[in-house]
Amino acid sequence: MTFSDGQIRPATADDTDALYEICLKTADAGKDASDLYADPHYPGTRFSVPYARYAPDFAFVLEIAGKVVGYVVATPDTVAFEQQLAQEWWPLQQKRFAGRQPVKPLDSKILDALMQPETASAALTAPYPAHLHINILPEGQRGGWGKKLVEHELVALKKAGVKGVYVGISLQNEPVTHFYQQLGFQPLFRSNAIYMGQELK
Repeated sequence: MTFSDGQIRPATADDTDALYEICLKTADAGKDASDLYADPHYPGTRFSVPYARYAPDFAFVLEIAGKVVGYVVATPDTVAFEQQLAQEWWPLQQKRFAGRQPVKPLDSKILDALMQPETASAALTAPYPAHLHINILPEGQRGGWGKKLVEHELVALKKAGVKGVYVGISLQNEPVTHFYQQLGFQPLFRSNAIYMGQELK
């Protein structure tokens, strides 16, 4: 999907570094978390890169002036995705980060998840089997690109026959719920995050 000032395209292996960077620089409830993680790869290891690797048909990047400044990633089947990560991705990361101890404020958020990966509740995955993540650097946060990225992802999920999708929003980033409501997501419940869902027809 090409526009006059940028394009949304499928993510490729060459975008891996950008996925790590964008995830890091938006990991503090949308703000730069570079000072909160000892390793710049920590947040992307959990929230962006495995999606591009294991669900490539649902991984898209926003490129403006030749630079990747945003992404949207998703899995059409959260339960199957979590099972695949448990078998293939997390063991690799456990070896990669073996012996690491928390140093910066948010390190444990990732290191704990590496050792004991969280799984989504059936209350989410039964009606909303898919989920997505979107992050955009400040230079891409104009021109309605967030809306365009999510809509692009929703089209891909609908084409795949997915019946519903959910998002988990940081409790510290509640204002963004308005953005999702404008895109058709409805509040579901709160626990470790604010969960919102949308039926896809």
